Amino acid sequence: MTGRRRIRSTFLPTFTNRPVRASARTAAALVACASLAAGCGVIPGATGGSGDGPITVMTWAPENTKATNKPGMPAFARAYARWINAHGGINGRELKVLTCNDRNDSVVAAKCAERAVDENVVAVVGSYSQYGDTFLPSLEGAGIPYIGGYGVTSAEFTSPLSYPVNGGQPTLLAGLGKELARRCGPVALVRPDSIAGDELPPLLNSGLKAGGHRAAADQLAEEDATEYGQQSLRALGYATNDPTGTGCVVPALGDRTTTFMDSFRRARQDYADVRTATVLGSVDQTVINANGGASGPYEGSYITGWYPVASDPRWDAMKKVISEQAFGDNRIDPADAGVQTTWIAYTVFKKVVESLGDGEVTSDTVAEALDRGLKVSTGGLTPTLQWKFRDVLAPVGFPRLANRKVTLQVVRDGRLVAARKGFIDVTKTLQNADPN
Repeated sequence: MTGRRRIRSTFLPTFTNRPVRASARTAAALVACASLAAGCGVIPGATGGSGDGPITVMTWAPENTKATNKPGMPAFARAYARWINAHGGINGRELKVLTCNDRNDSVVAAKCAERAVDENVVAVVGSYSQYGDTFLPSLEGAGIPYIGGYGVTSAEFTSPLSYPVNGGQPTLLAGLGKELARRCGPVALVRPDSIAGDELPPLLNSGLKAGGHRAAADQLAEEDATEYGQQSLRALGYATNDPTGTGCVVPALGDRTTTFMDSFRRARQDYADVRTATVLGSVDQTVINANGGASGPYEGSYITGWYPVASDPRWDAMKKVISEQAFGDNRIDPADAGVQTTWIAYTVFKKVVESLGDGEVTSDTVAEALDRGLKVSTGGLTPTLQWKFRDVLAPVGFPRLANRKVTLQVVRDGRLVAARKGFIDVTKTLQNADPN
């Protein structure tokens, strides 16, 4: 664990630098063009969308790794581009989507960002990576906005060029903890032994504390393990050590949550009853089905999500895109929180470009439109989105966390359904979070 950045910082050294760097880069290019009688044609750093050419963006996510994979995000981004272009583009301009596989590797994630800079993209949209500290500096240096990251690291909620559409792990875990405080005896959190995993316990505990509950037991596990027998036994041992209340086990292992539940189902037979609960992204309807549906370990589990359940009619527009341009592509699941995040991120990007009218679409103009306080409606899938200089959670290290609401879902008869109507605001819970 030596050398890890434990939890986010509130220091924002780069915020005022982006416009200066971007303006200086553009000004230098204009001077260079003026000095050449023949002219330059395009300005370096602005070619991804200037003039009448295509608007170029990038989407990245890990694929074919031993840990969490999100192949549906870049696959959906390509389908979205086909759909947009089949319907006349954005303001009549073609949308070009580049994709990159970050392989859950910090070096490769940095290379994806370098490619985005080399390709002069105007934004990185609807992406997933655990390595915000690695790739965001490259985007910041080039003035490229990061719109709709998955929210898996705190760097996405501190970078001045990050425009998150959901509250990431902070809101999910805070909301889950608040709910479990009312329903659980001892709570055991099983989470990855990783940089991203290090940030989870304080967030879950903020919700537990808000409900007057003691902190969860923090139990580490390898992110790419093939079985979790020992972790299951430790979690069950802790969750059942108080006979006065039914304990809860919270696996938050991303794609490996299914592997954990295979081990957990076998181990729990020798212990008193416990509840399970988790966050969307670790569990979705596909995972519930694969683990036995109504007879499986998730029956009765509470799950916090960022968005309405997949059966909600507010997703119909996204499903239409999938039906028209990606039918049969089994990488794209409309119930996948990654695919849903990519849809919302591209919804934001489209509205930003439309707000520019006939003006140039560059990384600078896209970021400036967002920084001016553009409000974006997502058709009820999220609250109206707007990004401020420093939002209300800046004092606890999340200055860019603009969407502080979650949904509460429950598994009933093997189906993931809404446990409550509307969204739950976890602002106050996070304001009281202890980062240590």
